[in-house]
Amino acid sequence: MEMDRERFEELVADALDEIPDKLWRMMRNVAIVVEDESPPGGPELLGLYEGVALTNRGWDYGGVLPDKITIFRNPILRICETDEDVVEEVAVTVVHEIAHHFGIDDEHLHELGWG
Repeated sequence: MEMDRERFEELVADALDEIPDKLWRMMRNVAIVVEDESPPGGPELLGLYEGVALTNRGWDYGGVLPDKITIFRNPILRICETDEDVVEEVAVTVVHEIAHHFGIDDEHLHELGWG
């Protein structure tokens, strides 16, 4: 599957627009970016959350760089066959990584159908 970066970023923005306002207001100190490839030397990732989940932030949390959610364009495109597949996979990946920001682990996400 091929898709230019601009269109892919629009799909990420569309997926973010679907996040309920109540959840958006709870998100703190997090940046969301698109990269072409996942980090080399490890498994091919569709998305990655790096930071301190909200559930792990204590009284001493502060003065840190923002958490980072990265959505990886090419790995998603490689597993999709149609535009509709990309739309769905981007939405699932965005929700999955935002869930990590809220402290929900992979096991629980799989149980909820967002694995």
